[in-house]
Formats: sequence, structure tokens, C-alpha cells
Amino acid sequence: MSRPADERLFGGHSGRILWSLALAWATLQTGRFLLSPLLPTIIDTLSITTVTAGLALGGLQLAYALTQYPSGRISDSSSRAALVLPGIGVSIGAFLLVAVTSTYGMFVVATLLVGAGKGLFAIPSRALLSDLFVNRRGQALGIYTAGTDGGGLLAAGVAFVIVGGTTVLATVTPTWRLPFGAIAAALIASGLLYVVWNHEPLRIDRPPVALVRTLRRLFATRRQRGLLLAFSLFYFTIGAWINFLPTYLSDAKELSAPLPQLLFAVVFAVGITIKPVAGALSDRLPRRLVAVTGLMLAAGALGLVITARSVTTIAAAIGLFAVGYKTQFPIIDALVLDTAPDDNLGGDLGAARTFFLAIGALGPVYMGTAAATVGYDRALGGLALCLVVTAAVLCRDMR
Repeated sequence: MSRPADERLFGGHSGRILWSLALAWATLQTGRFLLSPLLPTIIDTLSITTVTAGLALGGLQLAYALTQYPSGRISDSSSRAALVLPGIGVSIGAFLLVAVTSTYGMFVVATLLVGAGKGLFAIPSRALLSDLFVNRRGQALGIYTAGTDGGGLLAAGVAFVIVGGTTVLATVTPTWRLPFGAIAAALIASGLLYVVWNHEPLRIDRPPVALVRTLRRLFATRRQRGLLLAFSLFYFTIGAWINFLPTYLSDAKELSAPLPQLLFAVVFAVGITIKPVAGALSDRLPRRLVAVTGLMLAAGALGLVITARSVTTIAAAIGLFAVGYKTQFPIIDALVLDTAPDDNLGGDLGAARTFFLAIGALGPVYMGTAAATVGYDRALGGLALCLVVTAAVLCRDMR
């Protein structure tokens, strides 16, 4: 593929596509992250346990994982837009179903569709940005993945209103289902914006699956195998952490609402700034060096979260943890894309993320089960160990 002439982050065709995709991703992530701060309320409403809630969220992550490779591979031979738009469409239906959920079975189906919709969107959109930005790949992916944090920050704010209910809105007590309908409407608007700015034809071809060839390439060297192992452990840790953080703060730290929701917002307030910076830094320094530094910071901060007692210390520890772990996301994608062939960018990224996220799907299951059996602090200690191992593997292969 020839080098694109336009790599402007603001203005021009590339810039418009970048920001339309970042907006759509932020909207998807708002809906997805609403599930975490509202989880204690959802558990009470549906009369379920942390274990069954963890299974549902693990199913979301698994569905997200399993759609990564096929969506990426198809987008390599078709137009990227042909997969971006169905991803938005499935997500619209998923959030509408969450909005009317009244049973655990409906909740499970809805979360599976949320994961599938995100998976259809995630890889073609990233691959498209990789096509448009060659020299500024890390920075563009940093802006895009910062949409996760913009969405998470908005989700925390909405959850604050929902949980605060009668204290925030004196005359109206909102239901936890209400914002998911608004998310579906916002996705319709962001999808239309992308359609207006997109220049690609909507073309779908049937590519060869090539999964075995892709996996052989991904696992070809010890360095690449180490990368897959390291970031699988990382995604496992984050899947456990982010899904249960508000519940942990409520149950283990005994913080009353809406403090857990406000502290949940700290994670994303930090990430929305850190990701573009980390992506740009990784374009100038060795990406693995930046990643290892962030991982060690996150591991130490997680230990501080466990031992912290005051709200101020807990907030500071969560902020430090966010700096360390939010650094990873643009670097993970860039490391995979750096070694992928031009004709299989989406396939390589999709296969790698399927591997990462399939293992990461066990994170919520682990956290829900461990919290009920050995307690939250020991469960978090296990996550800190995963981060240290991740850093050690990346450090070993840094040369």
C-alpha cells in the first residue's frame, strides 16, 4: 500500500475519518462502561450474584474477542466501511435490548450482542486508521483509543446521576435502563456522520480465511509469542479490574454511593489525556520500553489501592494505576500493526486481539468468583502479579 499523502490529525479527509471513528468508538464505550458503575444496581434489580454477573460480562468479552478476526480479515479484502457500519448497527440493537432487559437471560443476550457489535467495529476502524496514518500511527491510535476514556468518563457521570437519583434530581428518579436507549440514538447519529464523511465504497468480498497462515506468522518468533502472552495477561487483568471496580469500592472499601462512581470516573479522566501522549511517545521511543514503564507503575499503584484507607489515597492510587495501564492501549495495537503485512493488517490485528481478549474474557469471571471465595484484596493481589509478569516478558524481549 502506498504511503498516504494526508496524515493531518485535524482537517482533511484523514482527520475527519479519525474523529468520526473516535466519536463512534466513544459512544460504544459509553454504553459498554455504563454496565460497570451500574452493576451493583443491576445485580439488585435482576436478583443475581457477583458470580452470575461476572459470567455475563465475561460472555460480553468473549463475544468481543471472537468477532475480531473475521471482521478484520473480511475488511482486508473488502472496504473497511462495509464492516464499520454493521458494527454500529448491531450495537444499536444491543443497547436497545439492554434498555428493556427485565430478566437475567435477556441481560446475557444483550451483553453478548454488545460484545459482538464492538468486535465488528473495532478492527476495521483501527485498520482504516493504520491505512491513513503511517508515520503518525501511534498518535492516531492514541486519539482513537482515548474515545474509550471519553466514553468511560461520560458513563461515570451518567451513573452518578442514576445512582444519586433523588439527591441529584430532586423531582425525578431515573432508571438504570434509560441511558441505554440514549446510547442507541447517539450511535445512529455518529453512524450517519461517518457515512457523510466516508469516501470508501461499501463493498464486501469473500476473502480466504487464512487463519492458519496468520497464526503461524503471529507465533513465528519467541519475541512475538512473548508479546501475545504478555498482553493476554494484561487484558485478563483489565477485564477483572474495570468490570468490578465500583463494586469493589462499595463492598471492600465500604464507600457509599456515589463515591464509587466518582472514583470510577478518575480512571477515564486520566486515560483521555494519557493515551494520545503515550501513542506519540511510542512513535519516538521504543514502544516496549514505554509499555514496561507503564506496567510497573500500574502494578505498584494496584498494591497501593489494596492498602489505601482514606478516600484521597484511594483516588490517588486509582489515578496512578490509570496512568500505567492506559499507556498500553495505543502501544498494543501499534506493535501488532508494525509487523503486519499490508494485505493482512486487519487479519493480523484481529487474530492477535482475539487471542488477547479471549483470555481477557476470563478476567470478570475470575474477579466475581475470587471476590466471593477469597475476598477482593487477594483477588487484586493476583492481578498485580499478572502485571509484573507482563512487564517481565516484554522486558526480556526488548532487545
